[in-house]
Amino acid sequence: MRNELKRRLKAGERTLGLWMSIESPIVSELLSGLGFDWFVFDLEHSPLDVYTAQTLMQAMREETTPIIRVAWNDPVLIKLALDVGTYGVVIPWVNNREEARRAVEACKYPPEGIRGCGPRRSALFDPEYFETANEEILVIAQIETREAVENIEEIASVDGIDVFFIGPYDLSASYGHLGRLEAPPVQRAIERVLEVAKEAEVAPGIYGGGGKTPRERYDEGFQFIALGEDLDLLRRGAREVLRPFRE
Repeated sequence: MRNELKRRLKAGERTLGLWMSIESPIVSELLSGLGFDWFVFDLEHSPLDVYTAQTLMQAMREETTPIIRVAWNDPVLIKLALDVGTYGVVIPWVNNREEARRAVEACKYPPEGIRGCGPRRSALFDPEYFETANEEILVIAQIETREAVENIEEIASVDGIDVFFIGPYDLSASYGHLGRLEAPPVQRAIERVLEVAKEAEVAPGIYGGGGKTPRERYDEGFQFIALGEDLDLLRRGAREVLRPFRE
């Protein structure tokens, strides 16, 4: 296994991706040929399950890296996602050092972790998978609560966390400003995560612009930026087709 996305992030490169929730292999195939660096298949807030995610990943073109967001920081859910061949895992609600440690542990085979060894899709086609996976899997901690921001330095101290991914909507709710991403406390929290990520050499990531534009976040140094969701792209495209006739 060789994860070029992880190497690019470690080298300080900035990458762009898309959240995926449509249960259609042709959508996955089509969008993966457009130049996105990565896809996150969302098993937390969409109807996708691990079997469907496997099918969608099989349809992808090689230039885009597949990642799965699991529903919870649970070693069984993480193991299932890894076994179907994802190159990284987004783990929601990582709020402190212990939860970060458990997330990393679930992503790695012994002796570094507790991941069980199953000859599923991830290992069936790669004879070196068991030897290389611990170093190559991308571990992405989702930072989406006030508690996580307050503990961000402790979380950063956990060896094996590769990306801090900010969930701005849940973060805004945690600060009492649900949906108001531009609220000063939310913006200060985002700035704090970015600051610590740079100091700790953890790649900073964010969904959308988090109260700014994605381009502004890109220029600030965010390295792992989700530009949107497949479902939203479909909606926006349909609106544009109708606009000349409905205005």
